[in-house]
This record gives sequence, structure tokens and C-alpha cells, in this order.
Amino acid sequence: MRCPFCKSAATSVIDSRIADDGESVRRRRKCDDCDKRFTTYERTELQMPVVVKSSGYRTPFDHARLHTGFARALHKRPVPTDFIDAAVTRIEQKLLASGEREVSSRAIGEMVMRELKKMDDVAYIRFASVYEDFQRVDDFRDKVREVKGPGAKRLRAPLPVLAKITSKPN
Repeated sequence: MRCPFCKSAATSVIDSRIADDGESVRRRRKCDDCDKRFTTYERTELQMPVVVKSSGYRTPFDHARLHTGFARALHKRPVPTDFIDAAVTRIEQKLLASGEREVSSRAIGEMVMRELKKMDDVAYIRFASVYEDFQRVDDFRDKVREVKGPGAKRLRAPLPVLAKITSKPN
């Protein structure tokens, strides 16, 4: 650490403690050359991987874009916002835990698909239709069959079936 006064690289740590916010370490330092004291703060910096698009273009990871993708797929669906936030957090944690400096957009899309499949069938199929670039009605039918398969699990209970209301004409 360089001294902010004389720019010397010879400094010593006098005291070290957790800062008030609990997220950083406060260090009191003393310059060995000019004897002046100063304070530094050390914080953890988590670096999200760079997203590599199918075209090869690289772009910084964008939390808001991931959240927007979920929100679009779940538009007008009975899924609480907390579920979306939790899913985004799980994906971000997986990306950080991987330790990779780059991740393909395809890998992120697969993670989103897995999360949506647990949340809501309609949202899953909406996202899949764009993500997998459905070109025919058969593509939708195949995906619906996959969702309705015997091993399908859901995070929430299915919506109750509304009773059919019939009225007699006068």
C-alpha cells in the first residue's frame, strides 16, 4: 500500500478491525518514511464472469437483464416476486461458485430453463419457445409433452380448477 502523502511503498499496519458495516476491514497504517498515519478499507470484490454470446461477442454479466428475462417469461403468471429473486440469486451464486472468468450465454439460458421449469409450466414454455427458437407448432407440442411427463415437479401447487358456471337462458 502506498502512502497517500509521500507515495512511499514502505507502510506498516498498526491496527486492523472489522469496520462498522461488517462488510469490510478497517486498517490503520503508518508510513515508514514520513511517519504519517492513514486509514484503508479492505472489501471483498466478487467478479461475475463475462458472458460470451453465440456470436463470440463478450459482455459483462447483467443482473437486471437476467431478472428481466424471468419477469418476461412469468408475465401475468401467479408466481411471487420472491421466487424470481431467489432464482436469480441461485444462478448468480452458481456462476460465482464455478470460478470461471467466462460463461456462455447458452449455459445461463439452461440455468434459467431449469429454474422456470420448477416454477411455472407456462413460463417455462414461453421462455423455451424463444430460447430454443421454436419454428413449428410441433416444437410447442413436444415441449408441452415434456412438461406433462411423469417426473415433472413443481415448486408451487397447481392453480385450482375453476368450476364451470352455467346459466340458463330466460
